Amino acid sequence: MKDLLEAHTPPVGRLGRGHKGLYDTINNSIHFQLGLALASLGVITSLVAQHMYSLPAYAFIAQDFTTQAALYTHHQYIAGFIMTGAFAHGTIFFIRDYNPEQNEDNVLARMLDHKEAIKSHLSWVSLFLGFHTLGLYVRNDVMIAFGTPEKQILIEPIFAQWIQSAHGKTSYGFDVLLSSTNGPAFNACQSIWLPGWLNAINENSNSLFLTIGPGDFLVHHAIALGLHTTTLILVKGALDARGSKLMPDKKDFGYSFPCDGPGRGGTCDISAWDAFYLAVFWMLNTIGWVTFYWHWKHITLWQGNVSQFNESSTYLMGWLRDYLWLNSSQLINGYNPFGMNSLSVWAWMFLFGHLVWATGFMFLISWRGYWQELIETLAWAHERTDDNLSLVWV
Repeated sequence: MKDLLEAHTPPVGRLGRGHKGLYDTINNSIHFQLGLALASLGVITSLVAQHMYSLPAYAFIAQDFTTQAALYTHHQYIAGFIMTGAFAHGTIFFIRDYNPEQNEDNVLARMLDHKEAIKSHLSWVSLFLGFHTLGLYVRNDVMIAFGTPEKQILIEPIFAQWIQSAHGKTSYGFDVLLSSTNGPAFNACQSIWLPGWLNAINENSNSLFLTIGPGDFLVHHAIALGLHTTTLILVKGALDARGSKLMPDKKDFGYSFPCDGPGRGGTCDISAWDAFYLAVFWMLNTIGWVTFYWHWKHITLWQGNVSQFNESSTYLMGWLRDYLWLNSSQLINGYNPFGMNSLSVWAWMFLFGHLVWATGFMFLISWRGYWQELIETLAWAHERTDDNLSLVWV
């Protein structure tokens, strides 16, 4: 393996010395190995979440919708934590185990050299997705509010629909490959290698190939926003872990450190750990969108009411009214006297638990770094003020 890596010659001028030094670098760093393993496992876990409901291996799963929802949510959350953990250990590798001499001008060194370009490209993608997706949702909200739903901007996911059609989905009318009744692929599919596939894929009561439209297009881009922003924060934390313009000697402070005082112009919340901490919340937020989308799409499918999702998922009020509030109506009615019943106490306990959880977000703004910088800034200012009120700070 070492000979293979060392002998690899990258395209001229593109990747420097390529993979030279990587073999020893990886083998001498447990964190590098763990990061690679976690990245692989995280992706696999997310794929498991996708395939356990769409291609169920057991007949029971295909019939039990609660099990499908539980397995999907379970595996997506696990995938999120594992994938963020991969970045955490990759970052620790850069701080503790990375050797600049051993990796001179190879792919790792060149990645660090080009970190500004990497971060700016990810920033651009995140900003583009955020502004355009939210802009479309809000514009559609306004059109609905004005009573002109026909003026919504509804973009069909034609490329994804074409791929589904090529695999046999006939409802889009693309007439290509397996959806073309005149083609040899269609006839071979029926008689030779995939008996029953076309019937299954065009039956709208299962999750094999879900019919997609403008609502799916929008929510996929919203999810892409969350994924790219999470990645941006994690990548920035990793690439800046050894040092930045503000703090060139950051690697000497380790993975996590508190504020370094106001002398540098403010170093609060810039450790690699802080980036990981922030990214975890973006990850959780994104998986919330993923599971909400999956759930609403499927409950309308299971109830035989797919038009509700298709019509209401193109604007934010539709998501709030027809998914969140409608399906939480029993809980919401636990607040008023008309909703009083034997389940009300449990509804209040549920709400109280979420109140406690949400109150914890207060500490996101007032955690250690923020207050420490405030106090140290005051101390620094007092010690440099030439007046009789100067205090001695221990």
